[in-house]
Amino acid sequence: MNTAVIDIGSNTLLLLIVDGARQRVVDLCRFGRLGKGLDASGRLDPQAIARSLEICREYRAVMDQHGVGAPHIIATQALREATNATDFAGPAEQILGAKISIIDGPREAELAYKSVAHTFPELAGAPFVVVDVGGGSTELIAAAQGRVVSAVSVPIGAVRMTERHLKSDPPTPTECRALDADIDAHLAALALPANVPIIGTAGTATTMAAVVLALSPYDPDAVTGIRLAPDKVDELRQRLFAATTAERRATAGIEPERADVIAAGVAIYHRVMHRVGAPVMITCDRGIRWGLAYELQGP
Repeated sequence: MNTAVIDIGSNTLLLLIVDGARQRVVDLCRFGRLGKGLDASGRLDPQAIARSLEICREYRAVMDQHGVGAPHIIATQALREATNATDFAGPAEQILGAKISIIDGPREAELAYKSVAHTFPELAGAPFVVVDVGGGSTELIAAAQGRVVSAVSVPIGAVRMTERHLKSDPPTPTECRALDADIDAHLAALALPANVPIIGTAGTATTMAAVVLALSPYDPDAVTGIRLAPDKVDELRQRLFAATTAERRATAGIEPERADVIAAGVAIYHRVMHRVGAPVMITCDRGIRWGLAYELQGP
């Protein structure tokens, strides 16, 4: 029996279908950009709603092709925050044939940890920090001895930070410093372990790996387990800040729809690595959609 999970985020809508053996049947990413303008307005943009509903229609057709009835749908920061979330959620539920569960930050963090624990069983017992940079929020989960020690969600994400700080193309040094300062301010109060690896999940992290590999087309298995040293992350950050959106769009490994926000996403990982003193960042394609799929299918 196939199981379908849909993850509705601030930048992307993801559809994962797995079979009874937890093998990938379908794994799709589309860019709805529901978080567009949300930081400033507090509301979902009508064009983003229309674009995302069209993606829902595509996903319903794909699920029908694979014999899936009701999917399991989770939504994160954009729908948590938007005052008009029902403008999207109501029609989306009708299209998809299932209720949308708007999960809170701790639940999102829990699912991110589950996906990493299943993907990298060799890390069991070792301390590490899972970092899931989304469009509107970032989840940080400290783990040790095979369990979650702390989990927190902070309202910094690739779309939000780009819209808030990076007005120029390419961004100016002043804009980049303001971005770093904003990220650092959110990280400063967090209780995080020192000198442990970070595991980067979701689209920003996997894009970083894809750029390092000059990967085209994208391969989820190829980017999972890539190890990036701090100097490599710093080099990538500088490279992306120096490039225009058009230049990023032409870079192997960067999806065109992610080109305008990828620099801010990489900056978040860069600042987290500095905050933790991480010796390495390990990338993982299997984000919260996989965490829920693993949970639904049992241990």
